[in-house]
Amino acid sequence: MTEKIRKPYYITTAIAYTSGKPHIGNTYEIVLADSIARFRREEGYDVRFQTGTDEHGQKIELKAAEAGITPKEFVDRTAGEIRRIWDLMNTSYDRFIRTTDSDHEAQVQKIFKKLYDQGDIYKGYYEGWYCTPCESFWTESQLADGKCPDCGRPVQKAKEEAYFFKMSKYAPRLIDYINEHPEFIQPVSRKNEMMNNFLLPGLQDLCVSRTSFTWGIPVSFDPRHVTYVWLDALTNYITGLGFDTDGNHGDLYKKYWPADLHLIGKDIIRFHTIYWPIFLMALGEPLPKQVFGHPWLLLGKGKMSKSKGNVIYADDLVDLFGVDAVRYFVLHEMPFENDGVITWDLMTERMNSDLANILGNLVKRTISMTNKYFGGVVENRGAEEAVDEDLKKTVLAAVQTAIGKMGELRVADALTAIFDIFRRSNKYIDETCPWVLAKDEAGQDRLATVMYNLTESITIGASLLASFMPETSEKILAQLNTQKRTLDEMKEFGLYPNGTKVVEDPETLFARADINEIHKKVEVIEAKQREEAAKAEETEKDVAKLGESSDAENASGSSNAVVDVEKKAEIVYDDFAKVQLRVGRIIACEAVKKSKKLLCSKVQIGSEVKQILSGIHQFYEPEEMVGKQVVVVTNLAPRTMAGLQSEGMLLCAEDAEGNLALLKPEKDMPAGAEIG
Repeated sequence: MTEKIRKPYYITTAIAYTSGKPHIGNTYEIVLADSIARFRREEGYDVRFQTGTDEHGQKIELKAAEAGITPKEFVDRTAGEIRRIWDLMNTSYDRFIRTTDSDHEAQVQKIFKKLYDQGDIYKGYYEGWYCTPCESFWTESQLADGKCPDCGRPVQKAKEEAYFFKMSKYAPRLIDYINEHPEFIQPVSRKNEMMNNFLLPGLQDLCVSRTSFTWGIPVSFDPRHVTYVWLDALTNYITGLGFDTDGNHGDLYKKYWPADLHLIGKDIIRFHTIYWPIFLMALGEPLPKQVFGHPWLLLGKGKMSKSKGNVIYADDLVDLFGVDAVRYFVLHEMPFENDGVITWDLMTERMNSDLANILGNLVKRTISMTNKYFGGVVENRGAEEAVDEDLKKTVLAAVQTAIGKMGELRVADALTAIFDIFRRSNKYIDETCPWVLAKDEAGQDRLATVMYNLTESITIGASLLASFMPETSEKILAQLNTQKRTLDEMKEFGLYPNGTKVVEDPETLFARADINEIHKKVEVIEAKQREEAAKAEETEKDVAKLGESSDAENASGSSNAVVDVEKKAEIVYDDFAKVQLRVGRIIACEAVKKSKKLLCSKVQIGSEVKQILSGIHQFYEPEEMVGKQVVVVTNLAPRTMAGLQSEGMLLCAEDAEGNLALLKPEKDMPAGAEIG
């Protein structure tokens, strides 16, 4: 009898940039991808799961110089740390590719040459504004308040010879493809954003080489140039499979390309749904079947930032809660489309309620009662009652729900369905009261049947849990002395072998966490992070200075103590008197969805409340704005920004580095007080 041929399934994550240690927001992606890869294996697919690191660029070159080591030594160290975190989280990748791998570098050079030879790449000059941390060039119109629109940091004027890719040549074809393949970009909101904000307005040609630094893959026919980030990084998805521009592709490429799923963060979806497909079109290769831009995992309500020390790291979480508890949390707390939130308190709550109580307590109670009442032997004696049917129906329905949700990449919903099995099992204990049945000799058959149904339900739930919490699944099944079920076997209730004996001494799967003890440990962790963040900030400043000095076209730096600004035309007192300044108090604030930089504040000014939009999100989070006293220009004509009306202006001071600080009264003043 021949073995059934399994359908191939290729899943990738974005490759992590080797500028530093990944925080839990970065780590979420690899855990999410791992859960999908494991589940596809359960469904019978022949899965190929690739992740890795992006290791070239000016930022790496500058950081290595600051550390006094070579770029290769720097990325070796950082890539090792990233891989350590991925392994710590028990991820089942098949290849960890590095863009410094020789097979990748060789093919990138061949890809560049092929695209040049066929006229898709040409030499020119780039003159614009350059952001070193993002390694991105911007035109004047693309800047946000004179700063990088992606990260909000200062940019420097730069001009250099570069090669460019003719993006506009392939844009109409990509627009048609996206319209004809609605499943290509997910969620749908990401597709609309790419079409409306980038493709339909028209694409500019893309810079694909640099000459101002050397840490990159040299252009084979013009070695003064190194390949610029996206043509290097994005191609890992095919070079890691053995792609060859000559058509002599390796067996892995022939088997697994096109990719079934590129799993990436929503902040880099433009590069994966516009640049990458166009590169593939130019190479004459099929496009990936789907790109999913997952949301962010936020700390409190703000995006994690290493420079602010506003981060939680996976290994710190694991030290306090364990690997599977962290896996459960990041998978369970992330909605399909909207950002999720992580805090130490919320993690502790989930640990105690979901893991220790709902799951851990259920398993331990069931095994303990089986040992107490039947010497550990599980036996179905057929003494069924109506409540049993509802339990079975719930369990089997949850299996199908989880399978369906995983087909839609709604991992959090699938995990919720699995825990519905455990919740229903706990309710079943309350409904059947085994301790009452145990007191009556006539109830022994019924009691045995109840314990069997509980054991069977837990077996199905634990088997289904394997893709998400693999170590916990193994522990539960080992304590029940049984094997993991296949998805097909989970369509039927009652396969647990009669007469099986469970372990005598069940272990505690998840111990309840003491919130006060957690807080004490977190204080130590955060103190260490603040110290490291301060050092990192100094390093970033030094790196920025190195970046400035490395480019002859860059403007000179400025002092932190004094800011010289261009003097404006002199005005008379009557002109100044037209401006009405009053003290306001912010009573509510939220981020503007259509903007990276705008905050929308409700400001109380006397008995009036004004809505004011301010481009200060880089410097203030919405929650820290509430309660602040501010200086408000109250008689500005209303204007519309990002679809919302702004009815005034909050005054700020700006230093030489572009940092903003809100102006406020020296003393607490009534909201509405006149300033003059």
